Amino acid sequence: MAVLLAWPLSQSAAAATANSPDSSGHASATASSAPTWSHEVAPIVYAHCSTCHHPGGAGPFSLLTYTDAKRWAPQILKVTQSRFMPPWLPEPGYGDFADVRRLDDNDRALLKRWIDSGMAPGDLTTAPSAPGYDSSWQIGKPDLVLKVTEPYTLPPGGTDVFRNFILPYPLKETRYIRAMEIRPGAPQVVHHANVLVDRTGAMRHQHPNDWQAGIPGMELFVDAGNTFDPDSHFLFWKPDTPALIEPEGMPWRLDPGNDLILNIHLKPSGKAQTLDAQIGLYFSPDPPRKQPMLIALERDDQLDIPPGDASFAVEDSLTLPVDVEVLGVYPHAHYLGHDMQGWAILPNGEKKWLVWIKDWDIDRQSVYRYRQPLVLPKGTELHMRYTYDNSASNPHNPHVPPVRVRAGNRSEDEMSHLWLQVLPINTPPGAPDPRLLLEEAWMRKRLAKTPTDQVTLYNLASALAGQGKYTDAAADFEQELKLGPPDPRTLTALGAALEGAGQSDQAADRYRSAIARATGSYGASCDARFDLARLHVRSAAYADAEKELRDQLAACPEDAETRSMLGAALLGAQRKDDAIREFHRALELNAADFTALYNLGVLSLDAGDPAAAATQLEAALRSWPASPDAHQKLAVAYAQQNRLADALPQLRAAAQLTPNDAALHSALSQLLGTLGQSEEAFAEQKRALQIDPQDADGWNNLGVMLARGGQTAPARSAYQRALQIQPDHAQAKANLARLPAAN
Repeated sequence: MAVLLAWPLSQSAAAATANSPDSSGHASATASSAPTWSHEVAPIVYAHCSTCHHPGGAGPFSLLTYTDAKRWAPQILKVTQSRFMPPWLPEPGYGDFADVRRLDDNDRALLKRWIDSGMAPGDLTTAPSAPGYDSSWQIGKPDLVLKVTEPYTLPPGGTDVFRNFILPYPLKETRYIRAMEIRPGAPQVVHHANVLVDRTGAMRHQHPNDWQAGIPGMELFVDAGNTFDPDSHFLFWKPDTPALIEPEGMPWRLDPGNDLILNIHLKPSGKAQTLDAQIGLYFSPDPPRKQPMLIALERDDQLDIPPGDASFAVEDSLTLPVDVEVLGVYPHAHYLGHDMQGWAILPNGEKKWLVWIKDWDIDRQSVYRYRQPLVLPKGTELHMRYTYDNSASNPHNPHVPPVRVRAGNRSEDEMSHLWLQVLPINTPPGAPDPRLLLEEAWMRKRLAKTPTDQVTLYNLASALAGQGKYTDAAADFEQELKLGPPDPRTLTALGAALEGAGQSDQAADRYRSAIARATGSYGASCDARFDLARLHVRSAAYADAEKELRDQLAACPEDAETRSMLGAALLGAQRKDDAIREFHRALELNAADFTALYNLGVLSLDAGDPAAAATQLEAALRSWPASPDAHQKLAVAYAQQNRLADALPQLRAAAQLTPNDAALHSALSQLLGTLGQSEEAFAEQKRALQIDPQDADGWNNLGVMLARGGQTAPARSAYQRALQIQPDHAQAKANLARLPAAN
């Protein structure tokens, strides 16, 4: 939304510029001349009001013409002078936000003078053209439009309604979303809407007979699947901003089999309204280069607000384990929220405000994005303090007389959340994913408040497993299992942690236990069978793996991962033709399936077709850029086509992803030497030998480099070291013999 800003002027400055356009782009009126719609008022209304107040918009009436504004002038005066409109809650000076909708004092005063002086139209032929609003998409035709399966009719009366509409993603390939527009169908009754990504389609399969009509409920938990995939974007609809454009380098991902869940808060309007929601998606050709994350301060555990208490307060804090940029903030409470503060204390003691809302209103909540990212170093303490008013004097209180209010999902319950979108920065090479460190710190803080929260324990264990701390992860999964009936999902995750810790037999037992307990639990048995089959493949028990995967294909909806894993099992069993068929079936389900593309690329290399191998491995890396094996194999494919300059960055990437792989550094050294980059080749070979000093080939290669540089004595030592490790090393013997005799 384009917003025109006007800053307050001193009295002398105002007098000096009375007949000039001010910084809002409209002419200021002097105290002696009455403002008019055409010259002064229309620009304010069009900049700040008409985005909602137009036919079909979220506002209850239109403000596109002079007649409209004159008709609604008493309400305009009331809501602008009280700052109820335009909807903007943060206090100025407590967070530097983009797209500020707050009217400045000059504009508020001008609107009041226009209304008090009789609402003069001015010369309507010279008035600016009204903005155009129609039923088309705001930012052009989407690349893909998803529609709800069945329209939903909101009753004319009753309490707030929370509805979840499931929109399956129909494409067979992964896409990256740079922008999204939500069209709920009847915006005048939509309070707000969120979009969540269900990576496993679990909600749809948990409600096989009624998901098409929407599922009731407000707070949802969706499964991220088998990988760490934090919900990292504010996919949030509000009346004046239905189109969400992601920052450069930060698209989000949709994979085959994913669902979008449109979580809508509806407020009955006195007449029945039908919602036929649509979501327009705009694709980016490139995957994200930046990985943000949402974290939250929260104190729902302390929400027990007595009736009549006008200043019930809760506080929370979190210490950042990494450097971050804060991109946006979303404060959230319900009807009793009043004063809501968020701030940061830097390691040097400096205080930086995140947001301060002195008069909260649930009906005007929003996501607030910073004009420039707020940089917070590691060790910064994030703080929130929310105050609630459960007195009869609170005009928003839904209960008269007041009643005790606790935390809950209904709007008449309460919440205490301060969500922040953060982007980790300054991550050292080879360090763990900083989002995992954030997740660990956040979950440990939550456990300190609610030690028996099973979801928090599960998330903490998953973050530890993602960092390779498998023993600690397994202990936390075990603790979570003790808090309730054994959950198949947790048993599967525990099995993966035990497998990572090298306890394969115990892992297999947990997978089998998950399968046995997963009757009626969609997804849990599928994941456990898949992980058990993967374990069998890794241990070369290919027949056992095939059995599990074929059982899974019979019991669970067919997906690409299952087909490609079956192909890997068949390939291990030397059934190459059968394996190739399964890899191609996987690609029919998901054209970007990594396992299928990688294995087909390796098979093409083995068949002497490096061009086909390169095409397949390039596609595999688009799906998973962090695979060192795919980078290394692609380097081989390029080298076999004599594309050595193309092979070099692939080997560099592989060596960077696995810095302790001596063979990769040695191969990189050989390629650098062939390309004439002697100094770097020498450094890479030395690095390889530091990692694996028992590599006879590596010492021989180092000797060759030294000999070419005229360093005879060091070369002799390198060859002798190779022969100490492998006395029959023919090349080292021959190279040593060719050296000039020592003096």
